[in-house]
Amino acid sequence: MQKANSSSSLIEQVEQLHTLLNHYNYQYYVMDEPSVPDSEYDRLIRELIAIEQNNPELKTLDSPSQKVGGEPLKAFSQVTHQIPMLSLDNVFSSDEWEAFVNRLHDRVRHNEKIKICAEPKLDGLAVSLRYVQGVLVQAATRGDGSTGENITENIRTIKSIPLKLKGENGIDYPEVLEVRGEVFMPKSSFKKLNDTAIKKGEKSFANPRNAAAGSLRQLDSKITAQRHLDFYAYGLGYVGNLKNDSKVFLKNSHYQRLCQIKKLGLPMCPEVLLLETTDQVQEFYQNILDKREALSYEIDGTVLKVDDVVLQEKLGYVARAPRWAIAYKFPAQEELTIVEDVEFQVGRTGAITPVARLKPVFVGGVTVSNATLHNQDEIERLGLKINDAVIIRRAGDVIPQIVSVVLEKRHSNAKEIVFPKTCPVCDSNVNRNEGEAVLRCTAGLFCQAQRKEAIKHFSSRKAHDIDGLGDKLVEQLVDEDLISTPADLFKLTEIDISSMERMGVKSAKKLIVAIENAKETTLAKFIYGLGIREVGEATANNLANHFCNLSAIQTASFESLQAVDDVGEIVAKNIIDFFKEEHNLVVVNALNEIMTWPNIVMKKVEELPLTDQTFVLTGSLSQMGRSEAKAALQSLGAKVSGSISAKTHFLVAGEKAGSKLTKAQNLDITILSEEDLIKLFAKYT
Repeated sequence: MQKANSSSSLIEQVEQLHTLLNHYNYQYYVMDEPSVPDSEYDRLIRELIAIEQNNPELKTLDSPSQKVGGEPLKAFSQVTHQIPMLSLDNVFSSDEWEAFVNRLHDRVRHNEKIKICAEPKLDGLAVSLRYVQGVLVQAATRGDGSTGENITENIRTIKSIPLKLKGENGIDYPEVLEVRGEVFMPKSSFKKLNDTAIKKGEKSFANPRNAAAGSLRQLDSKITAQRHLDFYAYGLGYVGNLKNDSKVFLKNSHYQRLCQIKKLGLPMCPEVLLLETTDQVQEFYQNILDKREALSYEIDGTVLKVDDVVLQEKLGYVARAPRWAIAYKFPAQEELTIVEDVEFQVGRTGAITPVARLKPVFVGGVTVSNATLHNQDEIERLGLKINDAVIIRRAGDVIPQIVSVVLEKRHSNAKEIVFPKTCPVCDSNVNRNEGEAVLRCTAGLFCQAQRKEAIKHFSSRKAHDIDGLGDKLVEQLVDEDLISTPADLFKLTEIDISSMERMGVKSAKKLIVAIENAKETTLAKFIYGLGIREVGEATANNLANHFCNLSAIQTASFESLQAVDDVGEIVAKNIIDFFKEEHNLVVVNALNEIMTWPNIVMKKVEELPLTDQTFVLTGSLSQMGRSEAKAALQSLGAKVSGSISAKTHFLVAGEKAGSKLTKAQNLDITILSEEDLIKLFAKYT
């Protein structure tokens, strides 16, 4: 690009880009009504940056390009607040709130109605933004209330904070305007930041507030720019050099001042409300508490302010807090306690989860004595030991979690957490596949913790299809100790079943017939019904066709299993681990004596009728499931792909076939209906 110091057209182009980008920022961050896709905004910002890089004299303090971060600072300078940034006193109950209201009335006319501006109490970092003639010139932290840190370069990177206020020539705002508010990290940004840190093996942040504070105190503003911080204004600080046209800016209502700030381009929290009386506060508090978990940002209470600014001045201040405002806090979500022990629970899928047994502590409105630890990787990341002091967090109905270990409180009696070598429920073997964080019990057919799910899977439609044996009945039968494994199903009598709730004699007879019919099956369905981890219908079918008998599958080596289509290292290991577990073999052998299936005549691959033929399935099939059709095609030697290409031989198009059908037509690929597919199966089976 050509240098153009005196080019009026280039100056005009930059000004137009400023106006457009500032407008898009206002629509997106303040009004929550974006009018263009992100790609268009990104295109314009790149265009502006390119111009400024080639023409440095055109880069200004209020340029939208400044939001990407500048050169790293050596240290933060200090800023003295013209008007102190005070803290708020707290109340924690309705009684304490009423006491605060009574104190207000003691200082004003007894019958005077007091309106309240009610806001969520954002869990972030308080900052002040100083605008001179509408341009952001300085930003500072609260610090000790009198002096804060100069974080201007980092604040410039926050996209929701305008570098220039809306309006022209200072008509709509004072020459000097200090806006105060809260910088916070949205929950989604916090999760992304921690996920990235954990993947890199770096330390994660305990909560969004710490993450926001740490991000604002980065000496390299480019790092701050990557953290995706946000901002909501909550009031005014110093306002100076009021012109006649801007005097209307200082409304006598705190709520109206926030609305005016929003018109200038600074976002205000959408949950802020003006309450007509102090009696409405409790309802506001409860509403915000109820929706707390649904909000996109963290809060720890509500902030309640007398709305009348003249009345605020009359009420004044005490110590380091105003008399006209209070923080009505929610029950604490984080508390300090001790990990007294770690136990291991086995889930319905065999996953073994460590659970911390805590010294009971009141947190988030309830007494907590347990917390999930997820897996061994999480324990190692926390550096947790038994008898450690920990910070526990409970948010709404979310299962309590250990946020961090307080290392300075670690005692000499701290003990390492040792994971079990065998299942804590059934004493069977456990394993942990490479690349997985979860330890699992391998006795899926035998383990008491898994038996309900194992039986449900065994009797499901795609396995042995025992009609009438629903999930609730399975649970009842297990709870009554009538069945423990799938093999026990075949020992049930009509009397056993009819004694169950909502099961009459007629229903019991039908179920006994269905169980009897399930004795005749196929080897593929039998393998699938065992519930071996990651062995689905297609893999079970491939195993059956490859080995032709159960004994061969049970004794197959790791290498020979991987020779089967769809069987990789992990699936092969799962199969070996399953059949290596003696508890599983007891159940498999019992089933093998009860159930029968036709012999499979081994065929060479080249003898299968659909060898070297590639099929693609699309749309819904009414007479069979797509997975069933896939397995049947594979048993005939066909390859079933998920995408259309020039190498595809046939497309099976069910109802509501979409773009794959169009692409197949364009490539002149043979298209089969579901009826055609069924005729094909009839021809070869």
